[in-house]
Amino acid sequence: MSNLEAAAPDQNSSTSSTESSNSSRRGEQVTNTGGGGGPSSGSQLGDLGYGHVSMMGRRRAMEDKVTVAPPGWMAGEYYFFAVYDGHGGDQVAEKCGEKMHTCLARHIEKAKKLPEERSIDWEKVMVDCFSSMDEELDRNDGAPEQRDDGPAAAAAYKNMGSTAAVVLVGKEEMVVSNCGDSRAVLCHAGVPVPMSTDHKPDREDEKERIEAGGGEVINYNGWRVQGDQYLKPYVTSVPEVSVVRRSDSDEFLVIATDGLFDVVTNEAACEVVKRCLDNNTRNRRHEAGASHASTLLAELAIAKGSRDNISIIVVQLNK
Repeated sequence: MSNLEAAAPDQNSSTSSTESSNSSRRGEQVTNTGGGGGPSSGSQLGDLGYGHVSMMGRRRAMEDKVTVAPPGWMAGEYYFFAVYDGHGGDQVAEKCGEKMHTCLARHIEKAKKLPEERSIDWEKVMVDCFSSMDEELDRNDGAPEQRDDGPAAAAAYKNMGSTAAVVLVGKEEMVVSNCGDSRAVLCHAGVPVPMSTDHKPDREDEKERIEAGGGEVINYNGWRVQGDQYLKPYVTSVPEVSVVRRSDSDEFLVIATDGLFDVVTNEAACEVVKRCLDNNTRNRRHEAGASHASTLLAELAIAKGSRDNISIIVVQLNK
């Protein structure tokens, strides 16, 4: 159903482009990056500008994925942005990147058809979508190439998982659905506003949930994930969902894996992006702003000692 466009040119380069909203009417297209780290790229979605980057950093393999669905997705009613931080391998993150947006579209359309619903119950839609995606991964549909590789490969797949930070931007609202320790931050009137909460076992509510299921927290970060079959039922794919009304004071979003946010605070990230966007506006380089900002954030994370893959999306909300 979707044409996947992979981006993996030179890691140190930066590109920017403009995409007409009419281009997606030929069919659904997805910008999906990962698989080794690459340049930043950017484009235009209606009145939104965005840029994203994925870098392997100091890791030996790239397990992050970034997905941006252009205006043809959901007929342009919503814009879809997501980062996935895989572990144990890249296959779960890869399949989330390929399929999560199509899974979500089905659940949104289903919710619209309910006669008793005047507005979409976003929490139910997101929870159902994440559950469906996780069930597909558990059936091993997420790794068809594994099935012929014997029990060792199948066992390896059961150890793979991924975070998922999914953001929908509509005309009136933004919906954030987070599972794991990737993060979404909104800059509102110059102030960073967390749109999600990291799911780490040092959170008391997460620790209580795990222990209530008979588990014991030792040393593991991914207690809300897609995949990780071997840890069921102690891990869950149920996301936390927040819905925020859009405002004229909303400036931009930063959606990123912990390769950024483990070493860069929300405040620092927003300051870097704001300065970059303001500078590009003054120089009339509007389309390059978000792309340049994502690159600067990734470079800052590396300079501050990040040892993880780094994937970042910057979305301009007030263009």
